Amino acid sequence: MSEFLIRNADAVVTMDATRREIAGGDVLVRNGVIAAVGQGLTTTGQVIEARGAVVTPGLVNTHHHLYQTLTRAVPGGQDALLFGWLKTLYPIWSKFGPEEMRVSALAGLAELALSGCTLTSDHLYLYPNGARLEDTIDAAREIGMRFHPTRGAMSIGESAGGLPPDALVEQEQAILKDMERVVDAFHDPADGAMVRVGLAPCSPFSVSRNLMRDAAVLARDKGVMLHTHLAENDEDIAYSLAQFGCRPGQYAEDLGWTGDDVWHAHCVKLDGQEIDLFARSGTGVAHCPCSNCRLGSGIAPVRAMRDRGVKVGLGVDGSASNDAGNLIAEARQALLLQRVARGADAMSARETLEIATLGGAQVLGRADCGALEEGKRADIAIWDMTGIEAAGSWDPVAALVLCGPTRVRDLFVEGREVVRDGQVTTIDLPRVIELQNRMAARLAG
Repeated sequence: MSEFLIRNADAVVTMDATRREIAGGDVLVRNGVIAAVGQGLTTTGQVIEARGAVVTPGLVNTHHHLYQTLTRAVPGGQDALLFGWLKTLYPIWSKFGPEEMRVSALAGLAELALSGCTLTSDHLYLYPNGARLEDTIDAAREIGMRFHPTRGAMSIGESAGGLPPDALVEQEQAILKDMERVVDAFHDPADGAMVRVGLAPCSPFSVSRNLMRDAAVLARDKGVMLHTHLAENDEDIAYSLAQFGCRPGQYAEDLGWTGDDVWHAHCVKLDGQEIDLFARSGTGVAHCPCSNCRLGSGIAPVRAMRDRGVKVGLGVDGSASNDAGNLIAEARQALLLQRVARGADAMSARETLEIATLGGAQVLGRADCGALEEGKRADIAIWDMTGIEAAGSWDPVAALVLCGPTRVRDLFVEGREVVRDGQVTTIDLPRVIELQNRMAARLAG
């Protein structure tokens, strides 16, 4: 039996049904599961001292493109809107292969882990030069991250009126065949699963309606979730109106892309009717505040979504459009944007932290994650609040979002240590960074 105790935290933020916070709190972990949360707990196993720290559920990232970690701050894309940015980067991504996918994923996952993330999704929608979804799955296993990769796809190239170059699109029957393959090979529906697989045609401007419809049928047959980009910016809305004669919400509903097994990325431009549709159907949203700022897409109506009961989680989006992968920093940005749009009382630090933890778990259909309570998986972040970032703060829980730190002290996934004293323990990170920089230089050359 494996057991350890996190003891004497300044605050344990449980995210349980009552949103309980425990001063001087303890968390007991046994065999990868939370056995007890409270005060004065004891153990015969290891004791991890958490005085001066805030303990939270691990953060959950609901939208990412890990392969893009190799293409940060690319000239020509730094100041472009979404469509122009994509057209700059497509030719670069076409040079990737399996090793670029794996190393970029390792770097991106390590960055997420250092920011307190224990569960991440990933949207991989291009497969050049023999790349496969398992390139990223292997990276997640190596680093020890709980992973929800999605088999994305693009099937409508420039010659057929789509945005991506023809060389990066696939035949739709081949896409559906590989979707079935990866679900059968890697998806684990059980509680505590380290890998679950979703299906994720890229966007309305890069796949056909037939593929969207067929992917939805396949996903429901296999019992997996659906994910895509939707209503990201004004260009996205204009494309939908011009090509389909409807707004994105109607497009999604008509094709079977609403429901509690669906989550959409961005949703910056949803209107009131679409928000109501998502609330009614249980459809989730991955809110990507930094990327939305970076690409000039706008401020997503998160306050309205939350008020109407839409499930909302956070996403860092691709590191080529953020350009960071820091999830606790994303939480602060989410709070600030809602206040810019709606006033200083629009969103509290605690609500933002809920979106970053429990909210993300709900979006990804993970009832076994997102909270620190008996029976949940032991995905736990310990934040050292004794550093300069939070010096002088009166409320340690609010300070975590408002002040920092933005780097976790210790991180556990399924009770296994992934970060200790601010350092990744599972991989040789300096070596990964060296490989990453060498690959980026080769691509740039």
